[in-house]
Formats: sequence, structure tokens, C-alpha cells
Amino acid sequence: MKNNLSELAIFGGEPTFSEKLYVGRPNIGDRESFLQRISHILDERWLTNNGPYVQDFEHRIARLVGVKHCIVMCNATIALEIAIRALDLTGEVIVPSFTFIATAHALQWQEITPVFCDINPNTHTIDAEKVEQLITPRTTGIIGVHVWGQPCDTDLLTEIADRHQCKLLFDAAHAFGCSHQGRMIGNFGNAEVFSFHATKFLNSLEGGAVVTNDDELAAKIRLMKNFGFAGYDNVIYIGTNGKMNEVSAAMGITSLESFDHFISLNQENYQHYRKYLSGVPGIKILTYDETENCNYQYIVLEIDEQITRVSRDALIQVLWAENVIARRYFYPGCHRMEPYRTIYPGAGDLLSVTRRISEQVLLLPTGTAVEEQDIDQICQVIRLAIEHKIELSDRLPDDSFATQDMELEEPVLATSSE
Repeated sequence: MKNNLSELAIFGGEPTFSEKLYVGRPNIGDRESFLQRISHILDERWLTNNGPYVQDFEHRIARLVGVKHCIVMCNATIALEIAIRALDLTGEVIVPSFTFIATAHALQWQEITPVFCDINPNTHTIDAEKVEQLITPRTTGIIGVHVWGQPCDTDLLTEIADRHQCKLLFDAAHAFGCSHQGRMIGNFGNAEVFSFHATKFLNSLEGGAVVTNDDELAAKIRLMKNFGFAGYDNVIYIGTNGKMNEVSAAMGITSLESFDHFISLNQENYQHYRKYLSGVPGIKILTYDETENCNYQYIVLEIDEQITRVSRDALIQVLWAENVIARRYFYPGCHRMEPYRTIYPGAGDLLSVTRRISEQVLLLPTGTAVEEQDIDQICQVIRLAIEHKIELSDRLPDDSFATQDMELEEPVLATSSE
């Protein structure tokens, strides 16, 4: 246990951890089961093109979520792009800026204008009460993002979308296995998109899925993710290659078999963090509604510098030196990244909550790679930094630090992309 600032690694002490602890380090299910499936795939030589593991993975997801249709794809970004195109979105689509850049890019890539909306300060999801004022005659859709698995205000968004005859799509990349008002996420809007990227609590190495209860939309998406083929040598619609391969599906099935175990560990870690950070002034840990299904995938802190007198970025400096690779999400907001900051320079005028939250949020490691003892040590470092905030501020050179890795969504080992 470190008792004074001189023991911190940033000031020359030994790092708390000999190996780096990452946010989003991949969870691995039963290795033998996975390898057996790989062996079977190689024996059968059916590597892609809607093989038996892909079909099984889709059926398992649909059953767990309680939806009629699940179409798995190579990744969530392609799934989002195809869903946007299948819904015939054009013109303008309202979307939060506080999200991974892929949400905005999936629109801009298809020459659709993302109109950035501010977020709810409590849930960090799109502020449904501010959506309506952004609707124009060019608006064709709304994309809500269930950030941290926290559900959007689905009732109000549905009412607004219906009233203005807009399509409603949800980016549910964070929300697999979560529920809202007793219904599993995946059952809201016209469709929802999940991510099974390696850094998600349940992964298929790379992968994503669109889920929907709309028969016609599902049929259209199936065509679009396979070049528009409707049978051998029969292309009836424009499409692309969004197919998931058999190895990814095998990993997804293996992960699903550890679904309850992963969530249980995440929930335990969440409770440990709450215990060890209880009473630390200026630190608010985002809480989950434990009456609902939740994956507890993210440990989210808000750092109020007015109280802590230590900035979020200064804490990250301290933690990184201890080999705790804490993250800032989704800094600095999509509207302050290219091409959006050039194309829409005034977007930030309506995004005051987004700016504040993006400058306060700090995420800590969890998942199967973290144990209670690790959490205790991480929290001890945070407590020490804040208890000695004046001395810390005097001794830190400044709040600048290498940010190249921070621009990525989540690292797998050293780097990652979605």
C-alpha cells in the first residue's frame, strides 16, 4: 500500500502493477470449447457464407434478446451502416456527439448529415427532450446510443419519431444483455445494433449484429450484407460484404456460454469499486439500475475538479504510471473531431453537457482480468492522489500526456479499433 506521494510511480516509485491493466481487456471463454469448434470448422472447410456456427449464433442471440430476427455481421460499424441504408435514411439524422466516432461516421460515410444533440447529465445518453428542437424538414431519423448500457429514453424518442414520421435506430454497442422497463434492449425502435468487438464483455473477436422485429427490414438487411444475393447467381438488390465468418461465430457462441459468469464478475467488480471509492470527495461513480438486467461492463467515474482540485487528466497521468490504463470516453466529442469540427464549427454551442461530461469521465479496468485486490490498489492510488491534491498539483509538471492511444475506443493489449 502506498502512503505518500513519493511512492507513486509518477514520482519515481515502483508501479503498483508489473503488467498493464486495460479497460476492455478481452474476456476469454472456455478455451477448449473454442478450439474444438475451430477444429470442426477446419474439418468441414465451411469458413464463411452463413455457415452452421453463424446460424447458431444468430438463433442464440435472438432467443436471449427475445427478438424475431438477428443478423450477425463482420463488425458493428458495418452493421450500423447497413441498418442506416436499409431504413432509407437520408438528409439529416439526429445523433449524440457523446459516442464512439463510428456512430457519426456511419452517417457521414453515406453523405447523411449527423445533427449532434446534447446528452442527459445523469445517464450520458441522448437528451430526448432536446431532440425535437433539432428536427427540420430534412430530418429522416434519430439514432440513440445506450451509453454504458444505460438505456435511452425510449418512450419519448419513440413518441417523437412517430409524430415526425422519422425512423428510430439504436446503437446498442454497449448494451448487449441489458434490459429497460423489463424488456431486453434490442426490442426498441425500428432496429438496434450490437457490438461483439474484442473489447466488449461478450466478444466474437470482431463482430456485430442488427436485431429487429420487422420481418421486411430483416429480409432487406440479409440481402444487403451479402451483396444482394437472393439465391445462387441471383442478385436482386444492391449490397456489400458484411458477413461474419465461422471462426468469429464460434468465439461468439463460446462467449455466450460464459455469459452469466462474465456478468457476475463485472457486477462484483462494480460493487468493489463502489465500496473502495465511497466517500471520496469529488468522485461520482455511475450507478446501474440493479432491478434491470445489466452487463456492468464499464466502471465510469465523473471527476469534479472543483472539488477534487485534481483534474481528470492529472489522475490519468498518475494511474498510467502505475500501469493502470484508465481511459477518457468519448473525449472530446464527435463534434470536435474531423471532419465535423470543420464542417459544423458551431455545433458545440448546443452541447454544453457533452463538453462537461467528456472532460470529467474516467473509466477504470474491470472484467475477468481484474480481481478485488487489484481494485483495492487502484482505488488506494486515487484516494492518495486526491488526499494530497495540493502537493500533487505542485509536483506534476503539467496536465499534458501522450494522447495517441486515447483517441482509440478501447485498447486490446496496446491498441484497438472498432
